[in-house]
Amino acid sequence: MLTKDAEMDSVLRPDAFSFAANGAAKSPVLAEKSMSIKQVGSPSAARIRFGPFELSVAERSLSKASQVMPLGGRAYDILIALLENAGEVVSKSALIAKAWPDVTVEEGSLRVHLSALRKALGDGQFGNKYIANIQGRGYSFIAPVTRLPAEPDHSSASSGLVNLPPALDRMVGRGNVVIEIQRWLRTEQRLITIVGAGGIGKTTVALSVGHGTLADFSGAVFFVDLSRVSANEQVIGAVASAVGLAPQLVDPGEALLNFLRARKALVILDSCEHVIGITAEIADYLVRNVPQIHILATSREPLRVPGERVLRLYPLDCPPEQPRPTASEVLAYPAVRLFAERVSARRGSFLLGDDEAPLVAEICRKLDGIALAIELAAGRAAVFGIGDTVARLGSRLDLLKFGRRTANPRHQTLKAMLDWSYDHLSEAERIVLRRLAIFIGHFSLEAACSVAEYGGMDQSEIEPAIESLVNKSLIVAWPSYRGTLYRLLDTTRSYASEKLAESGEHHFVAARHASHLSRSLESNRGNLFDEEPGSVLTGATQHNLADIPAALE
Repeated sequence: MLTKDAEMDSVLRPDAFSFAANGAAKSPVLAEKSMSIKQVGSPSAARIRFGPFELSVAERSLSKASQVMPLGGRAYDILIALLENAGEVVSKSALIAKAWPDVTVEEGSLRVHLSALRKALGDGQFGNKYIANIQGRGYSFIAPVTRLPAEPDHSSASSGLVNLPPALDRMVGRGNVVIEIQRWLRTEQRLITIVGAGGIGKTTVALSVGHGTLADFSGAVFFVDLSRVSANEQVIGAVASAVGLAPQLVDPGEALLNFLRARKALVILDSCEHVIGITAEIADYLVRNVPQIHILATSREPLRVPGERVLRLYPLDCPPEQPRPTASEVLAYPAVRLFAERVSARRGSFLLGDDEAPLVAEICRKLDGIALAIELAAGRAAVFGIGDTVARLGSRLDLLKFGRRTANPRHQTLKAMLDWSYDHLSEAERIVLRRLAIFIGHFSLEAACSVAEYGGMDQSEIEPAIESLVNKSLIVAWPSYRGTLYRLLDTTRSYASEKLAESGEHHFVAARHASHLSRSLESNRGNLFDEEPGSVLTGATQHNLADIPAALE
């Protein structure tokens, strides 16, 4: 039997979570954020629609079929707080702080006003569900939300020139990142680079930021897709074309400077990594010479120019390995929520129960929380089932072949995504990357040099190559109490392993790996086990235990 509070707050059953075909969550924890095209509090988010309702931010009114709904001020504040974080869990304390900023009240007052809000919305009637209670955590607005921007400012010189591709109606796990970047832009941070591995969601985040700041820049937000540019000399022309200047200009650089000087604008430079040098020069020149220009770049490595602020985008959080996790437990992680939503989008209503929860958690872990990889796997699972998808993830070749036809060519398969990165590496970086694929777990710089030194390549070439691969998001580095450790994400390692096999070096590199590990273990017979779980102390280096059977083989 439900308690009175639980009955009032409509706690959802934790062992099965349902996803509608349109991606709307019937579970309160589908998405960290139902990503808005405009933030609710911004001037451009003048109206917000959900179900049959329309909310006017400026007028603080809620209407249904053109009829204004009676709604108290506290209930309105609570509704706004939930809509600002649609799809996220908002704690009770945060809601109380929003509705009663200068007063101390009990949770009972919050429940009273939530009950009034639910009554006004008809929450729970005729299958309509808007607000859900997440037991022990807070509340979540779970219905699809549409933000309707204010009428554009036609007096702006750049009106009609906005070329932003559509943003996702719903984004999973990146809401806080988008809000943070928007905050930086509004506090006059003029050059921001989103850095991360291929397929991690950099472009998606940048587009959401762009749509969310249209009002701040009076519509002057321009998107430049540099993935279609193949030569340095084409970059300035691509930027000029994106802002609406004629492509046949004799001096596109000068014309671009004159155009941008007249307005406050945001230029999004997407996929800079293959033309990083010239892009950095252009960005630096514009920031120094155009007082009101703001630049948001996406790249697999920073631009490294003065004034740049780097935001590194990490993989989506995945459930840790644990015995038989429940659906409610794994859906607390954005990687699983993304998988479930994408399966639903392909297959229709999708019910994730406790029996499949461990399998989905395993899929997300194997794919390192990389958004593109999870979306591709979800597309397969929608057709062939979750069990078949898990089985195929055990095959390196099948993993790299997961794909979709309608995406940007470099995002159609994991292999295409990694080909894009690999093709733009120097020869030394390619050699080091494929040789380091022999490590299953993490490794130290000493171990990397010991294994990769072969065929005339020495430490003086290996160390700069590793540094560059870390900067380009192909190797992950993190500090340990015994020094920096490195690791290839499993998707990257699968790809690099194929390159190692194709190079004909696998036998020699594997032998060096086994020899190095054997020497390290031999020198530490009396103190094999490190204090860090899953590690072995090997002199100045550490090796994940998974490397030992690989070395024996």
